[in-house]
Amino acid sequence: MQQDKQPDYHPVVFRDRAAGYAFLTRSTATSDRTIEWDDGETYPVVDVEISSESHPFYTGKARTVDTEGRIAQFERRYGGGEAGQASGGSGGA
Repeated sequence: MQQDKQPDYHPVVFRDRAAGYAFLTRSTATSDRTIEWDDGETYPVVDVEISSESHPFYTGKARTVDTEGRIAQFERRYGGGEAGQASGGSGGA
């Protein structure tokens, strides 16, 4: 195997801040931030949005991620009045 063509593979901590969960694994991912792990060593840390601890498929719980307020955004964009419902029909003959 040619060593000069292989990526740098090293220990990295992936942290899911939403679930308060972190795990140590080996990866080619890099980060400028570090964290001290349980073994007393310092490792690079990569923050992730969703991990197996917070993903609805693995947890069995539906979780709504609404950072901008989707309903408010929809109403702001398209109007939130009852004007569209006043006609009461589908326009068919």
